Amino acid sequence: MSKNYGKTKRACYLGFVTQAISANFAPLLFLTFHQAYGISFSAIAMISVVFYVTQLIVDIVCVRLADRFGYRACMVAAEIVSAVGLAGLAFVPDLLSNHLLGILLCVVVYAIGSGLIEVLCSPIIEACPFENKEKMMSLLHSFYCWGTVGVIAGSTLFFSLFGIQYWRILACIWALIPLYNVMNFAACPIEPIVEDGKGMTIGQLLKTKRFWLFIILMICAGASEITMAQWASAFAESALHVPKTWGDLAGPCGFAVLMGLSRMLYGKFGDKIDLSVFMILSGALCFVSYLLTAFAGIPVMGLIGCMACGFSVGIMWPGSISISARTIPAGGTAMFALLALAGDIGGTLGPAVVGNVSQLSGDNLQAGILGGMGFPLTLVICVAVARRLNPKRQKRQAESYGDIGHKQDNVIQQ
Repeated sequence: MSKNYGKTKRACYLGFVTQAISANFAPLLFLTFHQAYGISFSAIAMISVVFYVTQLIVDIVCVRLADRFGYRACMVAAEIVSAVGLAGLAFVPDLLSNHLLGILLCVVVYAIGSGLIEVLCSPIIEACPFENKEKMMSLLHSFYCWGTVGVIAGSTLFFSLFGIQYWRILACIWALIPLYNVMNFAACPIEPIVEDGKGMTIGQLLKTKRFWLFIILMICAGASEITMAQWASAFAESALHVPKTWGDLAGPCGFAVLMGLSRMLYGKFGDKIDLSVFMILSGALCFVSYLLTAFAGIPVMGLIGCMACGFSVGIMWPGSISISARTIPAGGTAMFALLALAGDIGGTLGPAVVGNVSQLSGDNLQAGILGGMGFPLTLVICVAVARRLNPKRQKRQAESYGDIGHKQDNVIQQ
């Protein structure tokens, strides 16, 4: 009886939606936390810091967890703790005298689930016997974008209809998605990414020279994506002088929509497009988008630059994972964990570069955006080098040289 890998796809798709909810729901409530609990904005900033630091820690320890307990148990646990953390936001802060501590405890809990999802969903899809895994990887990662758009639009609609004071109810509603997905991961077929005992260890990977190329690639992919995503709203408001509502819709939300569209398009037509070429072109478009955003004298052109950047970075993260997987097929869970760690480091490094360059330039965000252009440029160079390391390309070249040599031998014999 053939296995239904469609269930596996659906489980992983909803896994990325869960991650999007975990990453984007609490930031929508920052002002509410400030007003309802009297938490300062500087303290509220700890919510995002704790979320991403927790994910980084999970990236590191995930290899041991997956090897010891298996992918299925880890994914079921990831969805459970995500649901508990999200629903906990509705109750735990009110139960503790230190409301910020209550919020941070919930953030840590659902960030653990988010980190496991980030690392393990990609190898689960990679291990499934799909014909074009690059397409499937791109389509999988598009669901993070759609989840981001969904949680922003859905939460905005809920608050408009019922009022922001009922945010606790909405937290419980969003928690139902990971809770439902527990059943999907409990029943779907999950194949090992490599045979038991044959996957490379972290030490072996770190001693592999070409693997460091993919680490740099993932850092640049994460930095190119998260830099614009995090600074788009502030840039639209301060540098382009666009009203915040329209700036957020055309900036961060438009960025997420076009990023998802890029991933979805490659997921549909990826078998007709060379992944390396598409990534090189995307990196070039990203570089141009940063230039357009930084130098735009007309606000609408700056917003177009932000949105075009969303389309350009869409393939970078999933594409980098696919290129790494096909070049180092024995990388196993350790490789996916280290790649996720590198992507998160890039997502931390990129915005920091923009912020520091802006400050050194007299709070000039346009100069800061220019400071981030090095990431897509480096990514293009890394992809070009990785293209030469592609085993399939090398095999085709060898076969081509073999055919030429065979023909030359025939000529000599004749």
